[in-house]
Amino acid sequence: MAQLQTDEVSMIYAIGGEQIIAVDKVSIAIEKGEFVSLVGHSGSGKTTLLSILGGIAKPSSGSVRFEGRDIYGLNSDGLSEYRSEKIGFMFQFASLLSVLTAKENLLLPVLFKPSRKDADGKLHEERAVELLNMVGLGDRINAYPSQLSGGQQRRVAIARAFMNDPELILADEPTGDLDEETEADMMRFFSDMNKAQGVTFILVTHNTELAGQAGRRMKMVHGKNEEQ
Repeated sequence: MAQLQTDEVSMIYAIGGEQIIAVDKVSIAIEKGEFVSLVGHSGSGKTTLLSILGGIAKPSSGSVRFEGRDIYGLNSDGLSEYRSEKIGFMFQFASLLSVLTAKENLLLPVLFKPSRKDADGKLHEERAVELLNMVGLGDRINAYPSQLSGGQQRRVAIARAFMNDPELILADEPTGDLDEETEADMMRFFSDMNKAQGVTFILVTHNTELAGQAGRRMKMVHGKNEEQ
């Protein structure tokens, strides 16, 4: 059984009396530990598909199953648990809270967890510091976003996606505002997390060179997916 599977998922928007098909009957199966890249032109449906997979946007039709469970068959609490327990999100923008330090921004995803420790027994604060070190920001732990460059803010957002020990990372252009050297560092970090911890990755990117580093490549064209 695939870890993540969609069956003819579609997303249709009604705009000004016209129907816009953003995602068109997409069926995919992704195994645990796969590293998948998703490319396509702007408007091809990549971000919409990612939102559907992450439990953020309910599709117009079709089903999404994670570990055999139809996530859109869950109630609101179950869907929230899926997002908070299983998924690590990397959005197109860093979206850090300006009043919190880098470490405090990382702690947000685990703020309301009943335990102050992760699955390995490590304190959340220790985990936050460890992740910031892993993305090269060990000396900026207590810095506020206004004291960080755009690239540093992006790395904080990347580290934050791993705070809840996710099983699946959904990354939407996560390196788009990084210089080439830092981008290469983050791709190595993703690869290490994928191999060492078995975290499944779906990486949306316009960069064909980055996409080529994934073990499996898919392309979105007018809302449909194609294997490459």
